[in-house]
Order: sequence, then C-alpha cells, then structure tokens
Amino acid sequence: MIAVVLLSTFLPAIILIFVVVYAVKNKEQGGENVIRNLYTYLVLFATLMMVIGGGISIFMATADLVSPTGYYQSFSDYKQMRLSGKEPGLEEATKLTEKELRSEYNQMVDDEKARTQDRAINQIIKSSGFIIIPLPVFLYFNRLRKRIKEE
Repeated sequence: MIAVVLLSTFLPAIILIFVVVYAVKNKEQGGENVIRNLYTYLVLFATLMMVIGGGISIFMATADLVSPTGYYQSFSDYKQMRLSGKEPGLEEATKLTEKELRSEYNQMVDDEKARTQDRAINQIIKSSGFIIIPLPVFLYFNRLRKRIKEE
C-alpha cells in the first residue's frame, strides 16, 4: 500500500525529470523540435495508457459477465432472517414452507447474479470509450512521429 502511494506521488516527478534530461540531451536539435517531439511522445504515452486501461477494464468486466460472483447470503441465514421477521414488510414470512423459502432464496441469488451481469455489460460499454476515443489519437500521433523521424 505504501509502495503504491509513493509510486503515485513520485511518478510524475520522475517522468518530468526524464523529460528535462531528454530536452537537455537533444538541445542541439533546436528548441522547437525538442518540444514537438516531447509533446508527441507524451500524447502517445497518455493515449496508450488509456487504451491499455480500457482493455484491462473490459477484460475484468467480461470475467464478471461470464462468471458472476459475489457475496450471497447462505440459505440458513436467509431462512433465519425471514422467519424472525427482521426483513421489513414481510409479516407473512412465518407461514412459508421450506420449499417456498428455498424458491425465494434461489430467486434472490439469481436476481443478484443478473444484476452483476448487467453491471458488467454496463462496464464493458463504458470501458470501450477508453479504447475507441484515444485509439485514433494514438494512431494519428504515431504517424506524425514517424513522419517527423523521416525528416
């Protein structure tokens, strides 16, 4: 945990140091070319990180879609809660048979799995934006980088 905090705190400073070192090293190219190259590489880095993050998020959401997992109350806990009357608005719970309770429990578990899958689909759609939007920018700047390199 501490390593993550330190890394996230010092990562921008480390990147800035590398940028300054790169600019000083390539000073003989001329200031405008160095700034243009730095800007191009920073845009490439940012868009690539967005695409990778979107891909990871889509993969994780797909895993939730294929195999929805979560915390499900055990049947004995569900039965005890229903029979004790702790669930608001269910006074007739004491009149239910074991089969009816089991049926309601299974329906509750199925509903929770369906909600998990719906959230996964929603997450896939949202994460697709992290690929669809920055990918053309990445491709454009990569072509621009190649064109600058050829000059």
